[in-house]
Amino acid sequence: MSSASTAPVFIPASQCEVLFSEDEIRERVRAIGAQISKDYAGESIVLVGVLKGAAIFLADLARSIEVDNTFDFVAVSSYGKGKTSSGAVKLIKDLDVPIEGKHVIVVEDILDTGLTLSYLRKLMLQHKPASLKIATCLDKPERRLVPIEADYVCFSIPNRFVIGYGMDFAEKYRNVVDIRLFPEELAGK
Repeated sequence: MSSASTAPVFIPASQCEVLFSEDEIRERVRAIGAQISKDYAGESIVLVGVLKGAAIFLADLARSIEVDNTFDFVAVSSYGKGKTSSGAVKLIKDLDVPIEGKHVIVVEDILDTGLTLSYLRKLMLQHKPASLKIATCLDKPERRLVPIEADYVCFSIPNRFVIGYGMDFAEKYRNVVDIRLFPEELAGK
């Protein structure tokens, strides 16, 4: 008696087309870091990373910002183990450090439907920060379901499923150093 496997298909990342190389990502993150440094000259900021996807982007961004910065993390769930958002966002991990009166930048891997970031914006504003902005590595404007824009964007992309640079498919591929297009025919399995 055999049972059908429900595990997602794994293919080597090298078989996925490179969308943005490690060098291209590094250049854009440095440019965003320079802009944030200019915008917050003489200030301190708190970077709030959205786990798990934004962790690598946040680490690189924090190192490229020249003004005083600290970071914290929140975790939300809307995707589960697949590629399609459930539409319902729930908080799994809240902030560890108070942000009242502080300049805050929410750092996300992908601004997609906008549901997650809209939820997080409302949540962060309840903590009464001095200011609140959003930085995202990738923006998929054609997928937007709610009106929200990021203040800092590394790349705008078409509606394609991507992996690498912290972004995953079923918790795999986060360690890939560049951003790659995952085959659509496999992403749905």
